[in-house]
Formats: sequence, C-alpha cells, structure tokens
Amino acid sequence: MRRLPTTPVAVVGLGNVLMGDDAFGPTVIALLRAGWEFPAAVELVDGGTPGLHILAAVHGRKALVIVDTVAGPGAPGDVHCYRRDDLRALPILSRTSPHDPAVLEALALGDLTGEGPDDVLVVGVVPASLAMETTLSGPVRAACPAAAALVVAELAWLGVPARRRREPTEPEAWWLAPAEERP
Repeated sequence: MRRLPTTPVAVVGLGNVLMGDDAFGPTVIALLRAGWEFPAAVELVDGGTPGLHILAAVHGRKALVIVDTVAGPGAPGDVHCYRRDDLRALPILSRTSPHDPAVLEALALGDLTGEGPDDVLVVGVVPASLAMETTLSGPVRAACPAAAALVVAELAWLGVPARRRREPTEPEAWWLAPAEERP
C-alpha cells in the first residue's frame, strides 16, 4: 500500500445526467457519498461535462480517479480500468463535441507544468445509450456498485481509505428516482 496521508486526491465523476448512461460518473459519486466516509485528503467531485475546466480537478493533485463512460470493448455495463500509462498512449485528438471532458489535454498540461497527478485511474463503463433521457440502462445501473468498489479499493491502495457508513443514506441523485418522484 502506498502512503499519501496528507496529499490531495480527487475522485471525479464525469457525465451529463440528461444523456442516459452518461450519468454513470455522477451516479457513482452519489453512491460513494451515500455509502462511505472519506478522509479529508479525498475530494469527491461531480464534474459534469467540464471541457478544459477539468484542469481544476487535475492541477495540484497527487492522485486522480475519474469515473466516466468509455468507448471500450465489450458489452454495455462492462467496466474497464485505465492507468496513467494507458492514457498517455492515446492520441490527443481535436475536440469535436462540447461533451468531450478534455481529460487527456488536462493531464498533458499537468505534466507540462509539473502540477499534474502522479497516479491516475479511469474507471469506465461501456454505455448502452447516450440518448437524451434521465434513465440509466439496466446494465450500466448494475455496474455502478462495482465501479464504486473499484474507487474505494484504489483509495485504500493510495493510503487514504474510505470507511463504509454504518447506515448508508439514499444517494442524492434526482435522476435515480422514479419518474413520478422527480422534481
């Protein structure tokens, strides 16, 4: 286990809760908040769809965990983990969508300035649908607890373990409520 007891760690859930399975990142953040207590060195961030604003979550961190949908192999709901070296191997392409969270660009800028995280993990899920809707598909909804467990395991490995709440609360995520209960 690596020890980072006083260093800043960000766990950032990316995605648009109005686009179906793209709500995966914010949903996992809501599950983490509801189910665990975190040390002061860990910040949970619902990052939405930040573009280059993601620099605020990257800059000055020693470790970064990103939770998002990914265009990976496999079926909807399959969870994939990517480390820093996996991301460095990817080309930085022209941004063609305002939805693109600019993770690769932010990490490259962090490297350039010397202010980027040493450890990076992306926990990604293959989406079934990114349509304009506020419902997660069954496979992606089912993958959320496993993704949360991966985040908790990563934090323990980094030396900033989360503690399971004795009495978990309901996630504060309006998009997870039945349609008739939504605001």
